Amino acid sequence: MTTTKLLDLSLTEITLDAPLDHRNPAAGTIEIFARVITAEGGQDLPYLVFLQGGPGHEAPRPAPAAPAWLERALKDFQVVMLDQRGTGNSSPISGRVVREGSTVKAEVRAPLAGLDASAQAEYLSHFRADEIVNDAELIREALGAQKWTLLGQSFGGFTSLHYLSVHPESLAGAIITGGLSAVQHPIDDVYSTTWQTMIAKSEDYYRRFPGDRERIVQLTRLCEQGKISLPNGDVVSPERFRTLGHHLGGQHGALELHRLLSLPHDSAGFAHDLAGSLPFEGRNPLYAVLHESSYADGVVTNWSAERTMPDRIREDPTLLAGEHIHRSVFAEDFELTPFAPVAELLAQHEWNQLYFPEKLAQADVPVAASVYYGDAYVPLEYSMETAALLPNCRTWVTSQYEHNGLRMGTDVIDHLIGLLKGSRWL
Repeated sequence: MTTTKLLDLSLTEITLDAPLDHRNPAAGTIEIFARVITAEGGQDLPYLVFLQGGPGHEAPRPAPAAPAWLERALKDFQVVMLDQRGTGNSSPISGRVVREGSTVKAEVRAPLAGLDASAQAEYLSHFRADEIVNDAELIREALGAQKWTLLGQSFGGFTSLHYLSVHPESLAGAIITGGLSAVQHPIDDVYSTTWQTMIAKSEDYYRRFPGDRERIVQLTRLCEQGKISLPNGDVVSPERFRTLGHHLGGQHGALELHRLLSLPHDSAGFAHDLAGSLPFEGRNPLYAVLHESSYADGVVTNWSAERTMPDRIREDPTLLAGEHIHRSVFAEDFELTPFAPVAELLAQHEWNQLYFPEKLAQADVPVAASVYYGDAYVPLEYSMETAALLPNCRTWVTSQYEHNGLRMGTDVIDHLIGLLKGSRWL
């Protein structure tokens, strides 16, 4: 462990070796990295481990006023920022662009380099919530903490549910924001529901910005003609362009989308901002490769989002997609192309069960959860079903925030800490 200072914060970095497969330690090891953030005078406070949304994104790095919820959390906890396996400093999974003379190609980096697609799929099958929880347990033990509290955002909330299923004895409490996953529902049900949510959000958007409906039609036609491209040369298909709708699942996302659409389509500003607005890209390849697996509770995904797209949406380009990945993105995004074979294999992989209703019902751990009306990614009705499985779960159901409400300031974290401690009842 090494400790440094950032203003009035102490930052302690931890790097551990963890089994790639906790059930088979002989399969090799990976590195797991976490950073413990402690406010001045907070050395004796209990630990709160942050489980980042995603999958495939590292924990945020602390900075003045960032992330927005951190200052409030540090009043009650020391905060553990865990880079989930395959992200950040935890044996990251990534690709790289290689230039050899006039030839430019993309390839996977170590540890996937040199493995065939089947071996890559086997390797990446160990990067889901179950192994992330096992890694977290190693960090908890290294800190000497008998128990700690979870803060799970989105996919981090899904991971928290698995934690509650398998290691409730390690938890003093759990705070879940936008992440009460469906339990024992087929993945197709989840995606079918989120498609309907996106129809409603698309129509709400055009009521607010009616002129943008025709703008979307125009830009989709340009995509069909191959006239919309990114700075790296990627030509954007109508299917990929439709995923701009993921903005509508976030706070202020409608304004961000409207601002993008106001730019001339042949301008550098539009090309660069479009590249930064598309959800599935090469910086975080696991987000694309493992995305559907995060909803897979003992099933094969088989490109569920693509299969469940309603004909109404397929026929109307103005009805936008959220986090609905389509397999063609692995052919369209230059940096994701090396991951296409393994993504296809993982789409046919039979994933293990993550959530066990009988175990959740026995997990007598205080849980405080924010559930958002109209959540684009985690359907309200399934969230409430899952909350009802937990014997000590208090929910805050609100339309004040979208899926990323935790990032909008201190209100969400303050409210949920209050619920967790029993000082707030709604």
